[in-house]
Amino acid sequence: MKLEIRELTTKQEMLAQYEVMLHLYTNFTLDKYDAYLTEMIPHNYKQIAVFEGDVCVGLSGLWSGTKLWSGKYLEIDNFIVHPDHRKKGIGKMLTDYVDVLAKETGCTMIVLDAFTGNFTAHRFYYNQGYIPKGFHFLKILNEEGLS
Repeated sequence: MKLEIRELTTKQEMLAQYEVMLHLYTNFTLDKYDAYLTEMIPHNYKQIAVFEGDVCVGLSGLWSGTKLWSGKYLEIDNFIVHPDHRKKGIGKMLTDYVDVLAKETGCTMIVLDAFTGNFTAHRFYYNQGYIPKGFHFLKILNEEGLS
């Protein structure tokens, strides 16, 4: 079956893919997802999704913004390929789409975070032309609030 990529811009379109989000955040509730999307969408958040027929098999959030050091950028967030559909080129399909979108919208770069122990993701992103530029520091203030 043919793979098709679509931009998801409404909360309802994103909520419909909740089951895919659970592959990354196993304890994520639908109510929490809904509340977060309500906050995020007005701040340049959208998603791109790969569908095989009517089934979502890959998903990534996207943010756009501007920083003093980089100018306009596009940020990949919550990059997920359904475990049953890995090794089919879905991740590359998503990153290729992001590349085109970033260039079309005048971004100077694409950024993302990958957890330090996620070596599979590191290898994938290296193969897509991404390089580590620095450290993303954080100070956790409420462990129970994390997804």
